[in-house]
Amino acid sequence: MRKARRQADPLLCNVAAAQGRVEQPNALFSALDDALKSSIGHKLFTILTYDGDSGEAARVYSNLPGPYPTGERKRLAPGPWTEAVLDRGEAYIGRTQDDLRNVFPDHELIASLGCESVLNMPVRWRGRTLGSLNLLHEEAWYGADDIAACLPFAQLALPALLIQS
Repeated sequence: MRKARRQADPLLCNVAAAQGRVEQPNALFSALDDALKSSIGHKLFTILTYDGDSGEAARVYSNLPGPYPTGERKRLAPGPWTEAVLDRGEAYIGRTQDDLRNVFPDHELIASLGCESVLNMPVRWRGRTLGSLNLLHEEAWYGADDIAACLPFAQLALPALLIQS
């Protein structure tokens, strides 16, 4: 008798297939945007790369390029957020506007887009955080279960972030 088989996750399969397309990294980043919007949800989605030597972050993808254009660089101040996400590779969930205000200097712009919660998911390679997927939505949108759901998508971004760094 044949054993019942698990079905592959179609969203993960779409992201994995996007890695083989020619138009990189946009094909992969766009597939991640679509998959994460369907599986976890977001109003704003960005991807950042991190340069540990300079302490700078660069935005390499944004689903809202008007308020959050790609190519922008910013220096990250040391603190609890950078220690958790960048140094230790832990996901960060901010559930309220106050959480965002305590972490992000652009919290007013974030709020103007209807976003009051965040999931910052680090992308790791060999013990280093190379970047992060950043999902923002209405208040209290994200929970601990979203970290596990986001992890495989974040790690599928790795090849594109390795090339960017």
